[in-house]
Amino acid sequence: MNPALWLERAARLNPDAPALLVGERVVADYAAFYDRARGLAGAFRDVYGIRPGDHVAIAMANRTEYLEAMYAAWTVGAAVVPVNAKLHAREIAWIIDNAGANLIVSAGAVLADLRPEPDIAGRQLIDVADDGFAALCGNRPVASPVRLRRDDRAWIFYSSGTTGRPKGVIQTCGNIQAMAQTYFIDVDPVTRADATLYAAPMSHGAGCYNFMFTMRAARHVVPASGGFDPAEIEALAPKISNVCLFAAPTMVRRMVSQARRSGYDGEGLKTVVYGGGPMYVADIIEAVEVMGPCFVQIYGQAESPMCITALSGTLIADRQHPRWRERLGSVGTAQSCVEVMIANAQGCEVPRGEIGEILVRGAPVMAGYWRNDDATREALRDGWLWTGDMGAMDEDGFVTLHDRSRDMIISGGSNIYPREIEEVLLVHPGVAQVSVVGQADPEWGETVVAFVVAEAGAAVAATALDAHCLANIARFKRPKRYVFVDDLPKNAYGKVLKTTLRGMLED
Repeated sequence: MNPALWLERAARLNPDAPALLVGERVVADYAAFYDRARGLAGAFRDVYGIRPGDHVAIAMANRTEYLEAMYAAWTVGAAVVPVNAKLHAREIAWIIDNAGANLIVSAGAVLADLRPEPDIAGRQLIDVADDGFAALCGNRPVASPVRLRRDDRAWIFYSSGTTGRPKGVIQTCGNIQAMAQTYFIDVDPVTRADATLYAAPMSHGAGCYNFMFTMRAARHVVPASGGFDPAEIEALAPKISNVCLFAAPTMVRRMVSQARRSGYDGEGLKTVVYGGGPMYVADIIEAVEVMGPCFVQIYGQAESPMCITALSGTLIADRQHPRWRERLGSVGTAQSCVEVMIANAQGCEVPRGEIGEILVRGAPVMAGYWRNDDATREALRDGWLWTGDMGAMDEDGFVTLHDRSRDMIISGGSNIYPREIEEVLLVHPGVAQVSVVGQADPEWGETVVAFVVAEAGAAVAATALDAHCLANIARFKRPKRYVFVDDLPKNAYGKVLKTTLRGMLED
């Protein structure tokens, strides 16, 4: 089904419900949101010639017009290509060209940087910051969303591309429907009183989660800053209440640090869904202590959007179960719409507790990669998505991640999983951030190297960290070298770039 039908239904049943907000300010109720999206859809169709099956790229920072542009595209039956606005203009242009986008919606500095790119030449552009955008939204509206089938393209999400060019993940209408409906079962029930806060980029997971709030005619809030500012969230949440947001673990850590300084206790927050990277046990324990039981963990990929496993808020807050700490270190159990299996290289399921690659199949799993048949065949085999993530499943079905398969270190014939070492080092009071990678070694194959960011004002020595590791993990796992840095390199979504760290070692 067409996702735009959810907006149509919400607007007809709850026309006066506040829909789009900038900070505390309501800029559109659901009737106006729907009218603007339909009018813009009319402009897409009549002015720009967009037809069902075309691709509309959206490359801009968070703003309410982002939602209007997405629903306009779906209303005419086009697929949305969300592009991270923090990428270099050349990277954005490559994605737009690879996706074959028929129209680009952008704004401000992003659009200014994009215009000179050769891959953009001759393509149609819309600037939502231009005075003419309001007129486009007032165009002759599309009467009702185009009928789409479950296998029709709805979203083409380009992966981060840490190894080579990014790949365009084709998410169908059926994929999105499964993800959205499973959210209500496994992540968080949504009511009309709730508000989703777009602090993380709308081109990523935060944007994926718009559907559930549209279904319930809940509020969509873009912070006045347009981005992530922990102090701004603290000030805004109590004023608008029932705030839900998606955050990368690095964002959660920054929120907790800010809350500790200010004495904020999580007032106004309903649910903080975290995912997209490792959340260390010590960090989530501290987060619950400081901000209360408002956290839910999800594990997913663009290839199975937000939908592989989930660890509920109840389990995250539980301190009574005899294995609560182990469960807290996991990413939870399979979400309702998927099967999860831990397999060896031949695709055979391994015994519970053993490490293998995480495989998933079910309704949210992608149709494939756009114009990349080889990558599709590699990722989708016998109905299963091979995630590239290594993990283990316990007897109760809880899955624990053990890094990406390419991040695993093989030293002296032994498999070493960086996350295990990172968990240990982060417990040390002098360590603020850490990332562990392998370095090529002629004798051992690889040796373990830890990049460490010390806590502000802390004097921490490699010898102290070495002793700490020896007291907690096997000797062969401990880092052979500690590299102290001011910060860890991260992408626009807050993920640590281990490829960059490995490159630093090579240099």
